[in-house]
Amino acid sequence: MKYKAVIVSDIHLGTKDSKANEFIHFLESHPTELLILNGDIVDGWALNRGSKWKKQHTKVLSKLLKLSNTTRIVWIRGNHDEFLHEFVGSGFGNIQIAENYTITIQKHITDDVWEKKKYLIFHGDVIDVFISKYKWLAKIGAVGYDMALWLNRIYNRWRVWRGLPYQSISQKIKQGVKAATNYINDFEVAAIRMAKKAGCDGAICGHIHNPADIHIDNGHYLNSGDWVENRTAILIDQTDTITLYEYK
Repeated sequence: MKYKAVIVSDIHLGTKDSKANEFIHFLESHPTELLILNGDIVDGWALNRGSKWKKQHTKVLSKLLKLSNTTRIVWIRGNHDEFLHEFVGSGFGNIQIAENYTITIQKHITDDVWEKKKYLIFHGDVIDVFISKYKWLAKIGAVGYDMALWLNRIYNRWRVWRGLPYQSISQKIKQGVKAATNYINDFEVAAIRMAKKAGCDGAICGHIHNPADIHIDNGHYLNSGDWVENRTAILIDQTDTITLYEYK
């Protein structure tokens, strides 16, 4: 089956924990007419800190360039790949670079009734106060997240040795930090409000690495998660059915 659209975000190529090989397999097994890369595909912050670029990361970019010959690809700028800002409105080959993108979903309700909804797709850093106003603090947080992922690898090697299932330390830490800052900036509600200001019914984001499909504030909020820990994506099939997908 060929999908109408596939939306992914936060692959973070250039970091040790990026699931590049799994993402390539996902692309090969989910053909689509439109592929939207919703920010933080390449982690420029990590590379500036000295993170090593790997062969499989090059393979992802080569795969995307090859795929762009037959598939429309829109790469939305994130905060970790903010180097794309100067290319917004242009592109690399057949890959279009954008700040955001709008998609229309049309559902068949009854024989004579169709429901049409518009979704604003954007990375999400523009509504994160710690990115838009305190970028230096966000970069310190990114270093802390890298350290949490390193601890995560060590801890889960021990759990495998003990025959225990995978458990994410980094996600627990991140969720704790997000919970502490929710009173300042409720990301999900802010995303819906931004979408409504743009004349849309829903928002599709990435950025916070928290896959979601919820209805809040009279709007539909979706988050494609990430390809560091969750390995998730949003799929839209030819009937305009939206699915929050998790790679196994």
